[in-house]
Amino acid sequence: MNKITDDFLTIALPKGRLENKIEEYLSRCGCSFSFAGRELIAFDNENKLKLLLVKNADLPVYVKHGIAGLGICGEDVITETGYEFYKIFEFPFGNTRMCLAAKRGDGFPKDLRTKVKIATKFPVFTERYFHSLGIPVEIIKLSGSIELAPILGLTHYIVDLVETGSTIKENNLEIIEELAKIKVYLISNPAYYKLNYKKVDDFVRRLQKGQFK
Repeated sequence: MNKITDDFLTIALPKGRLENKIEEYLSRCGCSFSFAGRELIAFDNENKLKLLLVKNADLPVYVKHGIAGLGICGEDVITETGYEFYKIFEFPFGNTRMCLAAKRGDGFPKDLRTKVKIATKFPVFTERYFHSLGIPVEIIKLSGSIELAPILGLTHYIVDLVETGSTIKENNLEIIEELAKIKVYLISNPAYYKLNYKKVDDFVRRLQKGQFK
């Protein structure tokens, strides 16, 4: 692990859907910050935190290699990397569902002797889930517009994150089954935590109380 030499707790934050919610939550805890213009590094109002704004999928990489000792991300991102982290705080926002979906009326795969073809952004999760059920799968990884796969006949099924389900419905698909609830965590590089556990634990206690002193 690359040693972080400054005295801040260094936290990687994800760009995208969680970005504003994280900023609001930390602000309510007394930890105010903002990224000026296109800057990707910021410090909190009390100079206790150094915050790095990174691409969601890259966040575990920065924490794994010790560039950031801490990070905030969903379980889906953690699972896909295969890295091991300490999950030290669960945030009360950002929860989603990992779901299996298909065209209306297709239902759950019936012939389990043949490989089920599934399109997804989450191949690791999908393979693990269906392997645990003893169902053989052929996974096609896509980066976006997962709903197009069953519409265009690429696959019968998709596995994707679902918040409201509106996109699924608008594309004449339906959720067949909820596979898992995806939560958002403050994660820590294990080596970083061992070196900085007092400061990290203090930060977590303040998050739990809803205040940052």
